[in-house]
Amino acid sequence: MIATGVVAPAASTVHAILVRHHRISPPIRAAAHCRFEHPAPNLLWQMDFKGRFALPDRGWCHPLTMVDDHSRYALCLQACRNEQGTTVRDHLERTFRRYGLPDAILVDNGSPWGDGPAQGWTKLGVWLLKLGVEILHSRPYHPQTRGKNERFHRTLKAEVLAMEILRTFAEVQAAFDRWRPIYNHKRPHQALGLDVPASRYRPSPRSMPSKLPEPEYQAGDVLRTVGTTKGYISFGGQPRRVPDAFHGERVAVRPLESDGHYGVFFGARQIASFDLRDAAQEPLT
Repeated sequence: MIATGVVAPAASTVHAILVRHHRISPPIRAAAHCRFEHPAPNLLWQMDFKGRFALPDRGWCHPLTMVDDHSRYALCLQACRNEQGTTVRDHLERTFRRYGLPDAILVDNGSPWGDGPAQGWTKLGVWLLKLGVEILHSRPYHPQTRGKNERFHRTLKAEVLAMEILRTFAEVQAAFDRWRPIYNHKRPHQALGLDVPASRYRPSPRSMPSKLPEPEYQAGDVLRTVGTTKGYISFGGQPRRVPDAFHGERVAVRPLESDGHYGVFFGARQIASFDLRDAAQEPLT
């Protein structure tokens, strides 16, 4: 029975209380500012696959694009045969070796960038985390969050894909390779006051390392290794869930502000949390 004369709290109040007591996860707000222009190159890149299209010879072409948020400079324009994480990593590595490392990359929530809002991490994201590159996810069903990349896709379609009959992957890549220097160095951009993207872009001072760094931990950290087949660590005599993308990785368990609450950290980044008072999280069989 609901007592009369009692005013229910606002939904936002209930949500804040649940977050404060670690009953639900806080909303991810990191990408909200990304709809504005960043003040310098390489603070944020936007990366996405433009919609696939069929080739007359056989198969689908999946154009992979990367655009610098500040300058609109097209860093990568690649005709891919699939949208798999290994394919993206190969092209990211080549782009990093040419232009250096950005501070962050903005992507959507689908594969291969993430496994939906609930999971969030993939092997690709863990690789970027080791390189010190933050991966930000746009709001689900809000492509305008990645507006600069979406605008680049429209220009690519109008000035390349709609203008030529491209029959093979080689022809598509050749067309991309001809057009990207024009876009970067010769084509005036309205959002840049009719300057060209190259006038505002410079490579990152952070170079791609020759060896992939591993996360660093403090001397007093309690370290655990994530299982190689299931996303669990053992702590307090019980299995504790962590994202599957961290299989086989070394993580640290650190107490949080609230009593009984602990966070699981990959280097400085918290990737999971648990409450010692909760029931045991048994591994799935």
